[in-house]
Amino acid sequence: MPELRDLPAVDTLLSDSQLGPAIQQHGVKAVRDAIRSLQGEMRAAKSVPAWAVEPTEYATRISQQLRVEAYTPVFNLTGTIVHTNLGRALLSDRLWSDIADLVTRPMNLEYNLAAGKRGDRDAIVEQRLCRLTGAEAATIVNNNAAALLLCLNTFAQGKKVPVSRGELIEIGGSFRLPELMSRSGCELLEVGTTNRTHGKDYAAVLDQAAMLLKVHPSNYYIGGFSTEVPAAELASMATEQGIPSCVDLGSGTLVDLTRWGLPAEPTPQSVLADGIDLVTFSGDKLLGSVQAGIIVGKHELLAQIKKNPLKRALRADKITLAVLETTLKHYEEPDTLAQHIPLLRTLTLEESELRRRGEALVNTLKHLSTSWSTALEMSTAQIGSGALPDKTLPSLSLTLTHRDKSADEIASLLRNLSTPVVGRISDDKVWLDLRGAEPETALHKTLQEFVGQ
Repeated sequence: MPELRDLPAVDTLLSDSQLGPAIQQHGVKAVRDAIRSLQGEMRAAKSVPAWAVEPTEYATRISQQLRVEAYTPVFNLTGTIVHTNLGRALLSDRLWSDIADLVTRPMNLEYNLAAGKRGDRDAIVEQRLCRLTGAEAATIVNNNAAALLLCLNTFAQGKKVPVSRGELIEIGGSFRLPELMSRSGCELLEVGTTNRTHGKDYAAVLDQAAMLLKVHPSNYYIGGFSTEVPAAELASMATEQGIPSCVDLGSGTLVDLTRWGLPAEPTPQSVLADGIDLVTFSGDKLLGSVQAGIIVGKHELLAQIKKNPLKRALRADKITLAVLETTLKHYEEPDTLAQHIPLLRTLTLEESELRRRGEALVNTLKHLSTSWSTALEMSTAQIGSGALPDKTLPSLSLTLTHRDKSADEIASLLRNLSTPVVGRISDDKVWLDLRGAEPETALHKTLQEFVGQ
């Protein structure tokens, strides 16, 4: 057995090429501290395992130890395509390449080149949004919750806002609409019931309202014996009362998804056409872009929103605006949209393509021991948490089982690969949904690592 004096020096390990990837990913201080921690445990135990005198095992153990402290790419094979916890919508490599100069060099973020002076940070994206939605004006903040908070704070601080009880949603992380409204400075007036709300419910409190708010249920679904007040009716009541109307679309999409055989979803332009004054929606859900909160609507209302001091606190940075503006360019040519928006391409994959992917992965896993079983099984994919929650797509999954390992143990092994593979568990199997099986070459390489364990 090696002795304590045989332990390699920390600096010797740090200079070894095998620890290079860990240093690049986590930083030299984090790796140095991890080495000291490992060797400290050995000194305390007065025992040195055989692996501790060579760099190879240090690299493996340090990577495992520090993985939780670093962002890392993963394969999302959960069957939830727009997955909140796994980064939501994907961006294309081409898009990232197109904005490289904007991200790495100075840009006209808030500078009017024609006038040679300070300009409007949102102006370029605003122009595209107005063309696409027919809105008079638009602005961008860092997410949709911020967009709604900003609207409420601007027009209803210290005042009352009626909302249907069926629309008092809870979004990810246990954040609830009533709490967000409270933080915005307004008072919630609950109207109607959970499953049925009528125009008369709003009319009964209209004289107390500072604005009317309708929340599209993008992260839940109520069916059966239910009624809601249409946006057009809400807009008419608000106009008669002389107060703003606002619809929070949540996920938001700028195109009619049914042209690709996908479930229908209201668009900002359709809601504005109903007479609604303000519409808020996300950039990184059905729009398939970056995390952002988008507000479109009437010019005089957007002008007030932009003057609110909270707007500066919630404003989007240059990377967000560059990604969003580049994404919106593609929406101006909807016939080629699926070529540029990874989300739309994933949603419209044919079964033949899913089966091709699955058969290729089964071939990669063919060298697993006889204790393993693999199969291709029909499944359903959810478009997204927070986007069309009641709608699913037919899909195909690779299922994994083991004679002696539980599904939880298999899932853990997959999550601990060099590039984690995240699936779902059902019927004592691990299901790997093939709609997320890309980039394929990298996934095959990762699963070869799984075979070699």
